[in-house]
Amino acid sequence: MRIVRFEHQGRIQFGTRRDDHVTPFAGVAGGSFTALLAALADGAHVPQATPIPEAQVSLLPPVPLTGKIICIGLNYADHAREGGHPIPTYPAVFLRTATSLVGHGQPLVRPVLSERFDYEAELAVVIGRTAHHVRAADALHHVAGYSCFNDGSIRDFQRKSTQWTMGKNFDRSGSIGPELVTPDELPSGVDNLRIAARLNGETLQDGSTREMIFPVSDLIETLSAVMTLEPGDVIATGTPAGVGFARTPPRFMEAGDLIEIEIEGIGILANTIVDEAPDAAEQESHRP
Repeated sequence: MRIVRFEHQGRIQFGTRRDDHVTPFAGVAGGSFTALLAALADGAHVPQATPIPEAQVSLLPPVPLTGKIICIGLNYADHAREGGHPIPTYPAVFLRTATSLVGHGQPLVRPVLSERFDYEAELAVVIGRTAHHVRAADALHHVAGYSCFNDGSIRDFQRKSTQWTMGKNFDRSGSIGPELVTPDELPSGVDNLRIAARLNGETLQDGSTREMIFPVSDLIETLSAVMTLEPGDVIATGTPAGVGFARTPPRFMEAGDLIEIEIEGIGILANTIVDEAPDAAEQESHRP
């Protein structure tokens, strides 16, 4: 199943998306991921309401971003090398905030404080069942589905310290979507899907999830040994080579650009770039 989360006439709902229409699920409480999982449990049929033209809705991140957003750095060897990093023997983990992400079709904001706004095409894993001390062999049973993820990064702020948090959490700098694709729609383990990033139609990243150093099942095992993974938690699994900062000359996103993240079998996540209002930083500095 391919699930979207959207807003229509002030109401947040889940549904399916097909042929430029979104069809809401009937009887799933307003945007509750827990209610959706319960409705879908054991392959239950979820009644659907009248289709709505997609142009009349706003697509949101496919799950409410109320839990953990866990990101994995340097999970592709070629990306680690292009950044001058050694190949990791243990996952590099950092967190993103909900305010740093938008959904498909919503603008990404290049902050007034930087011009080094980079893209990163990634596979997102959404947890569907609580996982704690889960073995890799059992890990995929805890996955609700997969989505596209753009780990938008403000590179100069990312490098201001040894921790990447500041450069990864500017408001509306990353995105996830457009759909949550359930595991039955994809090859088991999603370990051989083409993943690409296009900027204004030009392919700048072109890799495969088979190149991951730590595949999805291993990541869930490692993470769940430290923290309890809960339904709705998101794991962004890292990006292949081809990011903007590693190019000669560097290639960063600018206002008016269109960035597309495409993953085989999952879809295309598309966002345009806008500049933050020029007086935004000054307004913030004068807040009481």
